[in-house]
Amino acid sequence: MAQDNQWTHFRGNNLSGVSADNQVPVTWNDSTNIIWKTEIKGKGWSSPVVYGDQVWVTTATPDGKEMSGVCVDFKTGRILYDLPLFKTDKPDGKHDMNSYATPTSCIENGFVYMSFGSAGTACVNTTDGKVVWKRDDFKCNHAQGPGASLFLYKDLLIINFEGTESQYIVALNKKTGEQIWRADRPKECYAHLQPIGKKAYITPIVVTVGGRDLLISNGSAVCNAFDIMTGKEVWRVIEGEDSSVSMPFTENGIVYFYTGFWTSTDGEKFTDLFAVDPSGSGDVTHSKVLWKLKSPPFQLLTPVIKDGLIYTVDGLNTLKVLDAKTGTAFYSKRLKTKYNSSPVYAGGSVYFTSDKGETLVLKAGKILDIVAENKLSGRVLATPAICQHSILMRTDKFLYRIGNK
Repeated sequence: MAQDNQWTHFRGNNLSGVSADNQVPVTWNDSTNIIWKTEIKGKGWSSPVVYGDQVWVTTATPDGKEMSGVCVDFKTGRILYDLPLFKTDKPDGKHDMNSYATPTSCIENGFVYMSFGSAGTACVNTTDGKVVWKRDDFKCNHAQGPGASLFLYKDLLIINFEGTESQYIVALNKKTGEQIWRADRPKECYAHLQPIGKKAYITPIVVTVGGRDLLISNGSAVCNAFDIMTGKEVWRVIEGEDSSVSMPFTENGIVYFYTGFWTSTDGEKFTDLFAVDPSGSGDVTHSKVLWKLKSPPFQLLTPVIKDGLIYTVDGLNTLKVLDAKTGTAFYSKRLKTKYNSSPVYAGGSVYFTSDKGETLVLKAGKILDIVAENKLSGRVLATPAICQHSILMRTDKFLYRIGNK
């Protein structure tokens, strides 16, 4: 199937936030350029994933006792499947900002994979809606709820479990759910942290270095590169002392990631944006970090990088466009509200969506050029999906298909 008919993971087919589609709308509101909108029961901040004529999201009851997968017809918005997947009488706690259905699913031809963190992960056949396998035996104390999205690599399904008492990554056989490998975070990097600081919510990426594919995963205390076929650590960068949320991103062979926040000697809290040469081995904290940029703490969104430019909004709501080679800002602009949904790129435009459902559309480049400012009713924390000349936008109540009409 053509790539433009799919949006298979959190932030797209390559987990980059970049779409090759150049016929995507730049203007809309509640009544303009809305092809359909469908109410989604319960509460969930997972992003939509798309394969062909199916759009999948996860959702949960607000109390976290029931978790479901919902499939919507891409063309009509009609609900095709509403599948109860997991139940619990004693759901874990979560942060007020989080949901019990925050991890984004991943999808391929014939199968969708849905996770709710420690509550369970399921594989569902997309042709008949039947569960192929389930697992709910991977545990960690999320403390403030799950957030790590799923990642498919060849026959592997990769899942991060990072809580207050244990931090590890598992690779499962995607067809059976059988564990292939498990990689635990190095305990010596976490020993000095408070339990609440050990958790993380990130989704990994894969980069190819010297002909070998590496899984890059930035936890709260350390960013690790693992051999993706074995789970063996290749290198690490020591960083941070509390939760990391923003996932790594890459372009032109360089890996970038935000750390969990630090506390300076005078009590100031901050985070760093690192640029790392991924070709090293062992502890590369002092040898392979190309540059770092001090930023406000609590970085939730993942930047999008395109043609050597990094587009981001920091923890103080400042929009910045950075030179990927140096970290130097070409421009910055203070915004009025929070932007926790990750930006996406399509057709020469960068789309930033605020928690209030406002989408700022920028012309990509080194100069601030606002193309449009759009608004949907409702709260938005989910990252949009882009495919088939459309934007799939999830609010707190609805799933929208936005397209040029």
